[in-house]
Amino acid sequence: MTLPAPVIYIVDDDNGMRTSLAWLLESVGVKSEGFANAADFLRAFDPDIPACLVLDVRMPETGGFDVQTELNRRGATLPIIFVSGHGDIPMSVRALQNGAIDFVEKPYNSQQMLDRVQRAMKLATQRHAADQKRRDLRKRLDSLSAREREVLRGVIDGKGSKRIAAELDISVKTVDVHRASIKDKLGVASIATLVRDVMAVWDQDAPTATR
Repeated sequence: MTLPAPVIYIVDDDNGMRTSLAWLLESVGVKSEGFANAADFLRAFDPDIPACLVLDVRMPETGGFDVQTELNRRGATLPIIFVSGHGDIPMSVRALQNGAIDFVEKPYNSQQMLDRVQRAMKLATQRHAADQKRRDLRKRLDSLSAREREVLRGVIDGKGSKRIAAELDISVKTVDVHRASIKDKLGVASIATLVRDVMAVWDQDAPTATR
């Protein structure tokens, strides 16, 4: 399935900046959506659509760092490019440490901004695809029965069927039936793939994941 082209969210209380950047992006066929404040953007933000965000640091009421914190809390994967007319090194370090991919000072060079946005769009597509895969796997994990989850935990911990059977007080044949069912429900072809994919989801969900 081909993912739609990422949308570029522009969040800045400076109307001129939003408009000029939107025109710049439109000139190369890139779709964007502009917001004058953080609240409007956070209401409109759709995690099911691949996107990246050009975000002003200083805005009334809710600033860019607060938006970044909220997106991180939601588990959003969209790449963030911060822009600021008053940037400094500690500010850029903070942005990057919290997951932003770039920090640009105003006024910016148009071609350099386009290059940064194009890079962000590629990353947005990759992150969104990976996130969709993880979401699908979470749904599949939720479809497992309680016994299948117990067997899965044993498999992830590297235990063989005999040991799992002994610990759960069931037969080895029953364990093998559950293992086959788990592979089928999770859509994986091998135990190695099963372990890799499930561990990736559990690691991301930690510390909330129940092991």
